[in-house]
Amino acid sequence: MSLQSMTGFARSVAESDGTSIAWEVKSVNGKSVEVRLRLPQGFDRLETAVRQTVQKRFARGNFQATLTVGRAAARQIQPVVNEAFLKDLAGLAKRLQEQFGTEPATADGLLSLRGVLDIPEAVETEEERAALDAAILSALEAALAGLEQARLGEGAALGALLAGHIDAIEALTLKAEADPSREPAAIRERIAEQVRLLMDAAANLDAVRLHQEAAFLATKADIREEIDRLKTHVASARALLKSGGAVGRKLDFLAQEFNRESNTLCSKSNAAAVTAIGLELKAVVDQFREQVQNLE
Repeated sequence: MSLQSMTGFARSVAESDGTSIAWEVKSVNGKSVEVRLRLPQGFDRLETAVRQTVQKRFARGNFQATLTVGRAAARQIQPVVNEAFLKDLAGLAKRLQEQFGTEPATADGLLSLRGVLDIPEAVETEEERAALDAAILSALEAALAGLEQARLGEGAALGALLAGHIDAIEALTLKAEADPSREPAAIRERIAEQVRLLMDAAANLDAVRLHQEAAFLATKADIREEIDRLKTHVASARALLKSGGAVGRKLDFLAQEFNRESNTLCSKSNAAAVTAIGLELKAVVDQFREQVQNLE
């Protein structure tokens, strides 16, 4: 399976028995599938079917779908004019003008009076409605297919970017592991120097107890476990990117783990070089996590 971004846009148009159909769909980041619909009056009956269609195709994202339906002129309902009533009103208006000097009546004014112009409701058979609904849902499938392709295209770019971040995390982890300050001889020398300074400052200190505390601190400052966990997380992240599909949540969890290990590495470090590596690692992890938020 391929990776998908959660952002994209697509449009599809179709025609059914003289009726034009147009869908516009777009998606942005979201924790789950949320669908907002804009349907013309009278098409609310399709809401459940539309939501289910979106939810079956996608795992995450906030979606907005807008439907436009246009009736062909031949299918539009023709207005009906009550000509006898209109004639009576026109005659009345003319008499009022002659007797009282009122303004002459206008066509739009007369047609706006109640009872003069009537627009009957359209009569649609069950078969016609079912055929139109099927065409609308078919056009929706086409729009969602286009949206999926847009999300896949951006997902591929995101995958390459995330892979680069993972490579950088691995490189920094190996750099911290190989730093000369982590060599046993360097650690012994650094701790021995600290012990000498303390002994010179206070001659009554217990030398045995001091060396025990120094050994404890040396063990506590060891970052072996953090490096091993970082390596494990790197392998897991690469496996998720390779598997594809809706792995955004899992990668977000790994980003939190990367951040936790880099924080611990910085706090346990007793060498400026390793601290600098840890800070650089934190910056890369932040970039990784930011991009993961866009992934399905």
